[in-house]
Parts: sequence; C-alpha cells; structure tokens
Amino acid sequence: MIGTYLQGYHLYTPLEDQRVLQNLDKKMNKILNINLQKVPQHVAIIMDGNGRWAKGKGMERVFGHRNALTSIRESVEAASDIGVKAVTLYTFSTENWNRPKYEVNALMSLLVSALKNELPNFHKDNVKIGAIGDISNLPKKAQKILATVIEETKNNSKITLTFALNYGSREEIVNTIKNISKKVVNNELQIEEIDEKVINNHLYTFNLPEVDLMIRTSGEQRISNFLLWQMAYAELYFTDVLWPDFRKNDFFDAIIEYQHRERRFGKTSEQIETPNE
Repeated sequence: MIGTYLQGYHLYTPLEDQRVLQNLDKKMNKILNINLQKVPQHVAIIMDGNGRWAKGKGMERVFGHRNALTSIRESVEAASDIGVKAVTLYTFSTENWNRPKYEVNALMSLLVSALKNELPNFHKDNVKIGAIGDISNLPKKAQKILATVIEETKNNSKITLTFALNYGSREEIVNTIKNISKKVVNNELQIEEIDEKVINNHLYTFNLPEVDLMIRTSGEQRISNFLLWQMAYAELYFTDVLWPDFRKNDFFDAIIEYQHRERRFGKTSEQIETPNE
C-alpha cells in the first residue's frame, strides 16, 4: 500500500498500515490454532479493570467504562467468528449500587446510549440480546431501551449476548428456591420431582447452556457472586489485561487455553481418551 488511505474515519499512514496487517496476522494465526469442534458453547466474562485503566491515564473511572465498549464489541465478534453460541457479561452487580452516585448514573446512561447505538449492529451481526438480574430496579429509561432491544433482536440466532444487570447469583438462587417452593405449596410440583433440571429451568439463565468458560480480566482471581450454579463445571481463565485493553487476540488466548485443558467431569484421563470403553 502506498501513501495513506481512509478506513472508517481514520487516516492511516504506511507505518500504521504495517501495524494493522501485523495485528491481522496475529489474529489469523490464533484462529488457526483453535479447534472449531471444541469451542465453548457459553462464555461468561467478568469485565474488570475499567477504573484502574482510567486511573492509570489520570482520568475519572467513568472514562474507563466508556472505553470498554470496544472490548465488548471485539469479544462478541471473536466469539461469533469461532462459533460460540452465548456470551454473558457481568455488567452491573447488585453490589455496584454502593459505588458513587455519579458513577452509577454514568453507567446507566452509558447502557442506554450503547444499546441504542449498537442495535443496527446487533441486527447486522445476527446477535440476540438478553438480560438477567432484577431489571425492575433499573432506571425506567434503561428498562425501556433494554425491553426494546430484546424484543427487536429476539429472532436473531447466530449468538446470544446476555447482560447481567442488577445481578447477584446468591439472590438468583434464593429467588429460584422461592419460586419452586410456591409451586410445591400450590401442588404444581412435588418435592420428589425437584432435581437439577427443575432448578436449571427456574434460573434466570434457563434458556442458555451451562457456562463452559469464565474469563476475568485485570488480574483478580475470584468469581464475585457471578453465575455460581451455572459455573459448576466451567473452566476459569484469569488474565492481567485490563478490560478496556481486552481485544480479539486476548479472547482467542482464553479459548486456546480452554482447549488445552482436560475437562473430565469426574472421569479419569484414560476414560476421556477412550470414551467408548
């Protein structure tokens, strides 16, 4: 390529051309190392490190949240490219209400604007949107746009992107127990009928596969009350990359690591290697 060219709204120089091509080459190499027959069906992501990323640049925490949208977009695109069927993002926990009011307000405003702006892309990329958590306590504007986007994307089918909003896993499990108990009291369900399948069907995630892989960014190594039941057999992947810096290559790194692990589900290695014996 000679001189400069226009890509989107950015004018690239020859040196930047080379960097773009090198980055593309890295992505292709990583995709080639991924076994498309063994990709996780459901990836859950704890998007951590926005505040530290912003602080490192001398900015307010909100700046980090705003710059995290690209990471979401790239992660969903990467997942879709290799055949992952569901991605769930820990977007706003029940504990996040304890943050400074200005930050909470900024997060809710960002949610509304992001959903509005991304709706055309959800259709273009065939992304179905879902939400889990106590949505009724979100601001009315957030509830309205969320309901609109969920309704308008309900027939999209390539990948499901679920936002965990005002979500806490312990609260989800408590609500599940209450709902099942009501059915027992009303003679709609017998105690003897309660099993894992019944519990799964009463969780917020009843329409999603169990989590195969959980990714947490920023170097923290805990699951923070996120999908406790659903992650019973998930592989956990922790990376030092702060969420606003997380890109497709980082997502592919997690997938490659996932595929290098042996998922035994209680069996021995020998049983996994010779499943018919």
